[in-house]
Amino acid sequence: MNDKTNLDNNKTDIVAKIAKSAVGVVPFAGGLLSEIVDTVIPNQRIDRLSKYIQELDKRLTKIQSEKISELISDERFIDLIEEGFIQASRATSDERRKYIASIIANGINDEAIEFQDSKYLLKLLSELNDLEIIWLRFYLDPTTSGDIAFRSKHKNILTPISAYKGADKETFNKSSLQDSYKEHLERLKLIESRLQFDRKTGFPDFNKTTGKPKTSSRRITYLGKMLLEQIGLTT
Repeated sequence: MNDKTNLDNNKTDIVAKIAKSAVGVVPFAGGLLSEIVDTVIPNQRIDRLSKYIQELDKRLTKIQSEKISELISDERFIDLIEEGFIQASRATSDERRKYIASIIANGINDEAIEFQDSKYLLKLLSELNDLEIIWLRFYLDPTTSGDIAFRSKHKNILTPISAYKGADKETFNKSSLQDSYKEHLERLKLIESRLQFDRKTGFPDFNKTTGKPKTSSRRITYLGKMLLEQIGLTT
């Protein structure tokens, strides 16, 4: 019997063991999670899912089990749970699994946010790579003295890269990617630019090389702050 056959035969047992890790506080979860896992999660992603369930369980223990049990018949709740599992199965970092678990737990516990809003935030999160999330967090406090500890931790990512005239190809590539991350955050309405105006004409000033309007600064939007709050990255 080959390894693949062994994995197939043991799949049910593996899924059951994983699902049980979240059953302690929310008794209904075992069957629900097992069904979702068995349906949408390929075998090779079981490890990712196991780690995600552990992160989710940490947060569910802070929520009354009665509150969660009342939601089992709510299709919007089931839809949110399923979306979380789908994204967790694709998450390649522990940090992202924590972000996903935070959105799910906050969606359950926060009376001010609807399930469809939490799902929308999950979709937004799925459009960002890990580096873009770090840049978004940077704009929460973009002042010169802002969040020194965070900037120091991610110095290799947050150090500006300028494509100056005569720079080598690698510098141009890195600069282009860094600019693209910020532009992507803008397209998603998570940050916004303040245009730089020509003092003489009163019109926006344009970069002669790129043809794009010059910006004096960028700042995070309310939607950007909301996403950071929901993934637990505001502190």
